[in-house]
Amino acid sequence: MANSTQQGMLKTYEEQFCSVEITETAHTPLICLSVINVFLSVAAFLGNGLILVALSKEATLHPPSRLLLRSLATTDLCVGIVAEPLIVVYWISVMKQNWKLCRYAQSAVYLAGHILCSVSMLTLTTIAVERLLALLLGLRYGQVVTLKRTFITITGFWVLSIVGSTMYFVDYIITFRFGYVGSLLCLAISFVCYGKIFFTLRRKQQHNRVQHHDLCDSATINKQFNIARYKNAVNSALWLQVALIFFYLPYVVVVTLVAALGLSPSIYLARQTAVTLLFTNSSLNPLLYCWKIKEVRKIVKDTVTKLYRFSS
Repeated sequence: MANSTQQGMLKTYEEQFCSVEITETAHTPLICLSVINVFLSVAAFLGNGLILVALSKEATLHPPSRLLLRSLATTDLCVGIVAEPLIVVYWISVMKQNWKLCRYAQSAVYLAGHILCSVSMLTLTTIAVERLLALLLGLRYGQVVTLKRTFITITGFWVLSIVGSTMYFVDYIITFRFGYVGSLLCLAISFVCYGKIFFTLRRKQQHNRVQHHDLCDSATINKQFNIARYKNAVNSALWLQVALIFFYLPYVVVVTLVAALGLSPSIYLARQTAVTLLFTNSSLNPLLYCWKIKEVRKIVKDTVTKLYRFSS
C-alpha cells in the first residue's frame, strides 16, 4: 500500500506538468524559452569547454583549487549538453501534447537538473571552505588540503547528489526536502566561511598597520603580495557564489509556492522561467572566470585566437 501511494504521488506530480489544464496557455512563452535555452546551451558548452581547457593549462593555481574549479565548470558544461536540451524536449512535448514523452522528459529534466545543481552548490561551498583553510592553516594548508582528498570529496558529492535525486522515484517529498535542507546548509556554511575570512583579513590588516615600520623587509613584502593574491582568489569565489544565489533564488521561491499553493497555469509558467534563469548561471560562470582570474582570461584569449587563425 505504501508503494502504491508513493507511485500515485509521483504519477500525480508528473501529470501536473504534463496536462492540458496547466500548460495550454503557455505554448507561446514556451517557444520563446526554448529558443533562449538553445542559445544558452551553446554558450554553456563553448564557454565551459574553453574554461576547462584553460584550467588544464593554468599552473599558478593550487591543484586542489584548480580541481574544484574544473568540477564546477564540468557541471556547468553538463547543464549545457544534458539539462538544457532535455528541457527543450520537454517543452516541445508539451506543445505537441505528447504526454507520454512529456512525463519521461519531465522526470529526466528534474533528475539531471537536481543532480547538477546539487553538485554545483556543494562544490561552491567546498571552495569557500578551502579558501578559509588556506587562510587559517598557513604552511600546513598543502598537507591538509591535498589533491587526493579533494578528488574523493568531489566524488562523494556526485554520489550523494545522485542518491538524493533518485529518491524522486521513491517519494518526491524526500528529494524536495533533501534539496531544501541541503541548500540552506550550503548557504549557511558559505556565509560562515566568508564571514570568517573577512574578519580574519581585517584583523591581519590592522596588525600590519601597527607593524608598518617592517614594510621594507622583503619577507613582509612577499607576504603582502600573497595576501593580495589570496584576496583575488576569495573575490573570484565570492562572485561565483553570489551569481549562484542570484540565479537560483527565483527557482527556490517558485518551488516553495508550488508546495504551498499547488500548481496553476501562472505558477507553471513562472517555474519554467525560473528554470531558465537557473540554467543561465552555467552560461554566465565562464565570463566570471575570465573577468576575475587573469591567468584563465589570458589562456582563453590565446585559445580563441588560435582557433580563429586555424579556422581562417
